[in-house]
Amino acid sequence: MSLLRAAWLVARKDLQLELRTKEILTSTGLFAILVVTLGSLAFYTDPVSSPRVAPGVLWISILFCGILLIGRSWSLERENDAIFGLLLAPIPRAAIYVGKTLSALILLFAIELLLVPLCLVFFQIEPSGIMLPLIALVFLGSVGFVATAALFSAVGIRTRARDLMLSVLVFPLVAPALLAAAVATRELFAGATLDEVLGWVRILTAFDLLFIGFGVWVSRYLLAET
Repeated sequence: MSLLRAAWLVARKDLQLELRTKEILTSTGLFAILVVTLGSLAFYTDPVSSPRVAPGVLWISILFCGILLIGRSWSLERENDAIFGLLLAPIPRAAIYVGKTLSALILLFAIELLLVPLCLVFFQIEPSGIMLPLIALVFLGSVGFVATAALFSAVGIRTRARDLMLSVLVFPLVAPALLAAAVATRELFAGATLDEVLGWVRILTAFDLLFIGFGVWVSRYLLAET
């Protein structure tokens, strides 16, 4: 079985489970709404300060929602040692990592469909002319972050302090990419053109390719030792 087909089967299994329980979407979705709402109320915003505050609130929401989502996704495999069922399946080890990453991305994108418009409304950001670049930034930032977090979730699946380890290891690694995404979003909200944020898009694309490639390569060995 090819890696991509096996990865899709793993992702479909996770998505079908979530469609039945709606556990992850409900908890992380409510958390995202809470963070954006509190952020909009905590800061005094006007047309000048809103473009400076909104990117931070948006990316902090995405960051913590992603950590909650990915941590819960892998913890389901830990319960009753379900991970051994995946390891015994006749599929490449890397397909488990790719499939878990894909399912986490799809769920995070579903949350961002609510989160991004909510942030624009609460901070009074005019969406005309910025939606396509904003979607590209959110997509690229989310891909790199989820690919990195999913890899370290696989590493810590058998440890008791997996949530702490996930945060300690992932945040420093993804900090450059998240800072690039936040700065690019701030420039976009402040009226920058697509050409002006294109350099940040290249940085995020390079980060995504680097960590996806590294994750696919190293997951074959990490999951073999799980």
